[in-house]
Amino acid sequence: MSNANIPVISATGLFTPTDSISNEELVSSFNTYVDLHNSENADAIAAGEVAELQHSSVEFIEKASGIKSRFVLSKDPILDPETMCPQMPERPNEEISILAEIGVKAAEQALERAGRKAEDVDAVLCACSNLQRAYPAIAVEIQDALGIGDGFGFDMNVACSSATFGIQTAADYIRSGSAKSVLVINPEICSGHLNWRDRDSHFIFGDVATAILVEAKDIAPAEHWEIIGTKLKTQFSNNIRNNFGFLNRTSPETRDDADKLFVQEGRKVFKEVVPMVAQMIMDQAEKLGIEGSDLRRMWLHQANAGMNRLIAQRVLGHEANDDESPTVLDTYANTSSAGSIIAFHKHSEDLSNGDIGLICSFGAGYSAGTVFVRKAA
Repeated sequence: MSNANIPVISATGLFTPTDSISNEELVSSFNTYVDLHNSENADAIAAGEVAELQHSSVEFIEKASGIKSRFVLSKDPILDPETMCPQMPERPNEEISILAEIGVKAAEQALERAGRKAEDVDAVLCACSNLQRAYPAIAVEIQDALGIGDGFGFDMNVACSSATFGIQTAADYIRSGSAKSVLVINPEICSGHLNWRDRDSHFIFGDVATAILVEAKDIAPAEHWEIIGTKLKTQFSNNIRNNFGFLNRTSPETRDDADKLFVQEGRKVFKEVVPMVAQMIMDQAEKLGIEGSDLRRMWLHQANAGMNRLIAQRVLGHEANDDESPTVLDTYANTSSAGSIIAFHKHSEDLSNGDIGLICSFGAGYSAGTVFVRKAA
């Protein structure tokens, strides 16, 4: 295969919101809401007609997830016990949408780091968990905002695995000769689909945007990451679900029910996803002739510290240290498709020429994606 058909990651970009919510702030808000609810419904609770809500705690959150804080685009309304939801005024059609705006910011950073101009890009893939609208595609809006006049874009959603699915799609374009330079954008406003009043999940998500510039090796900067192998997998499960969609208006009586936000059976997800992902990684590594000991670093999906610890241990044969499997979960929380890319963006520059690493994501679907890369410098 010529260098013109070898896909590489030329650069990544990251947009992080200014505001962060600590666990202490979140718990204080949540517990105030619980007290208000229990007080207002005291008689119904005593009669067994309404369930009494329980307090959350910093200790519970950190033990359950490893999360200590999260970045958000709309902090004050989330912490207001009367609101507990981000508030972002609807923009006129003539103004860039919020999802496209943060995607553009991440994309511009990736382009700058690669020394690439926007007009050099052939395609834009917007790969994320929740798209702001059905059409026109957010990817096309990003394409327009960047000034990419000759090219194409489209949206794709594979929940938390969207970034790795996007990387393989972009890599396939390079391999086939259909494109030379592809931007994969992952704008995630996860605060918008989180039920901030649910004790079991109110702490899980944060907001962010990442970008990955996938290009042909012959035009890539000297320092890049060669994509040596990718693998995608899906397996249907209802254990992570969000039923929000355009058909909700056809059943107005259930339009605002809890399942129109993020819901999951956390214990089932943990039990079923860990072995599935670990085996998928090991099978693909064997196919590529890679041993666990060959992996210099693993950039795993940032959803749960316990899941990552077990997956890394099964793949490497020992408990991974922070250098082998870095985390950003503690400060960013779960940012869906962007999590593994944040980890890669922040913890990859120190690797040496020839080092092999793994970008891996997994989530609702179930879905999982692996991208094995080799550092070139």
